[in-house]
Amino acid sequence: MRTSNPALNDKIFAKETPAAARAGWASPAPDTLSPWPPPPPTAERGAPAGPLDADQYQVMRMGGVVSASAVLLLLVVVAGWFGWQAVEVVEGTDAVTGERVVVDASIPPWIFGAVILGFVLALVTIFVPKAARVTAPMYAVAEGVFLGAISHYYELAYDGIVLQAVGLTVGVFATMLFLFATRVIRVTRKFMIGVMAATGAVALVYLASFVVRLLGSDIPFIHDAGPIGIGFSLAVVVIAALNLVLDFDFVEKGVAMRAPRHMEWYAAFGLLVTLVWLYLELLRLLSKLRSR
Repeated sequence: MRTSNPALNDKIFAKETPAAARAGWASPAPDTLSPWPPPPPTAERGAPAGPLDADQYQVMRMGGVVSASAVLLLLVVVAGWFGWQAVEVVEGTDAVTGERVVVDASIPPWIFGAVILGFVLALVTIFVPKAARVTAPMYAVAEGVFLGAISHYYELAYDGIVLQAVGLTVGVFATMLFLFATRVIRVTRKFMIGVMAATGAVALVYLASFVVRLLGSDIPFIHDAGPIGIGFSLAVVVIAALNLVLDFDFVEKGVAMRAPRHMEWYAAFGLLVTLVWLYLELLRLLSKLRSR
């Protein structure tokens, strides 16, 4: 099982789980998935027992992932408040109405240092999953500061857009969780490959756009508020939402495979990465719709 989120794939299970705990796992055939849900662990299948289970190998729990995710989201919100306050707003008086209006707003340069720090912390977490207990909260703080600043900037341009984006993010998360839990959406190999390919394509488009902007130009249409730009943003939102399904699948199978306890924080980190992406894409989509 693989996911398009680079942080969440089953190679991590193979690397992080002791052989005594994972011996005997059923390996999927080349073009089929292993039975799901998997059979309960037994001594014959290599499930940890006795001293290994109690003392040496604390396993990943669904409740632990939920708790870790709640902590990370709380850190994002708290750090987001500081990022929101950091935006420098210049106000003036409207010559006609006499009301106070926003004349200019700017994001302090150090905010973008938080973006770089978040990227570095994400790489460290991906390559050293055992560090997730420390790096994931730090990543949440760094991303929270950036999200708070960029959200304030959007809010000044489009009143009420942040509340709409937050509400839609929560709604999409709840909807995808329901569809996954009820198996309306089933994570098959073709589904995984499709989402992975779509996510890779989006990443390539954004990378190309970044390079072109450095050269003083831009990729036409996709960043505009026209039908093509709105359609592109809507497609990216759908792809981000489908990534949530793969994240849920990763968490569920990690618990079933008795992955080590520190993977709770690693899984929560992976979910946060997808939620941050989804929120930013919703902000971008709503801004295009509001500017028409």
